[in-house]
Amino acid sequence: MADNTMSKAATMEIPINSNGDTGTLTEDDSLEQDLQQVMVSGPNLNETSIVSGGYGGPAGGIIPTSSIKGPAVRYNPEYLDRRRTAAPGLGGYIRMKSRGANLHNSNASASRLAHHTNPGSINHNTNSTEEVSRGVAVEKLDSVKKWGINTYKCTKQMFSEKFGRGSRTVDLELEAQIDVLRDTKSKYENILRLATALITHFQSMVQTQQALGDTFTDLSQKSPELQDEFGYNAETQKLLCKNGEALLGAINFFVSSVNTLVNKTMEDTLLTIRQYENARLEFDAYRSDLEELSLGPRDAAAMVRIEMAQQDYQVHREKYERLRSDVSIKLKFLEENKVKVMHKQLLLFHNAISAYFAGNQQQLEQTLIQFNVKLKPPGSDKPSWLEEQ
Repeated sequence: MADNTMSKAATMEIPINSNGDTGTLTEDDSLEQDLQQVMVSGPNLNETSIVSGGYGGPAGGIIPTSSIKGPAVRYNPEYLDRRRTAAPGLGGYIRMKSRGANLHNSNASASRLAHHTNPGSINHNTNSTEEVSRGVAVEKLDSVKKWGINTYKCTKQMFSEKFGRGSRTVDLELEAQIDVLRDTKSKYENILRLATALITHFQSMVQTQQALGDTFTDLSQKSPELQDEFGYNAETQKLLCKNGEALLGAINFFVSSVNTLVNKTMEDTLLTIRQYENARLEFDAYRSDLEELSLGPRDAAAMVRIEMAQQDYQVHREKYERLRSDVSIKLKFLEENKVKVMHKQLLLFHNAISAYFAGNQQQLEQTLIQFNVKLKPPGSDKPSWLEEQ
């Protein structure tokens, strides 16, 4: 009997218009009955070899699955809209009881189907990300291209200057000041090396005096017949050791101040000078390029290149003039700072050395107070017992 029902449903004719509508049904039962008939008479989607009893073919015919093109079920939103208008009592739900299948919330189903049939909405965020990545890649490529062109022009200009074929922009007064600064820095670095060596040697002498004073003190206690003589020498070595530590404090202060002047203040000015020299090379490179283009033909393409070269030349000219002004200002302030610092430090060094070798302990102490030199407590340079562990 089930076979008779299936064959009867498979051969039943249902009128279908061009939009997929089955007529103007206004009753809920008619709609549900039609849907049940479609599910019963429709092809078995689980079958992989054949689909039997389909509409549009011969009754009882066999259609190979390889000849089926497109999806098995197509979504027609106009069909559901007409059904809602014809049967408002359904409340937006269509039940399909055949084979236990339920279709809930046609609006949600429609939105899901529309989402799958519109790939552009799915890939919107992906396309945006790809566009951003493409923009970053193009920007990096342009940056590398500009760097390559600039490097080529500067290298060409540098070789032209070295072989005497190209001209260079020279500020004679500024170049002379730069040469003086570099020579001064070299000499001050030599002062630092010698003063550091003096500290090393003098510190060894002070340590030797300290050890000699301790030995005299020990012998004074163990040699009653020479107690006074050993005692005098012990006191002398301790006094020399104390004055030596004061002199070491003054020399260390001198070295620290000169080191700050040379390796920070002067080095900062020399960094600006190096930037200025690079800007000068770029300026001359783009100036030479503009001069070469100006001597060539004057057709439309050449005029465009000349205009672009003029813009690049103007940009590098402004950069060169700005850095030249910065160098001039820094050289001026550096000279004032150098005179002020070295005046104080040279006076400290002279007074401390003179007081120490004259044996004038009071003058040596006054010199340290005058220049605000603070001595480190004995043993402060040695690591603590916890750091040695």
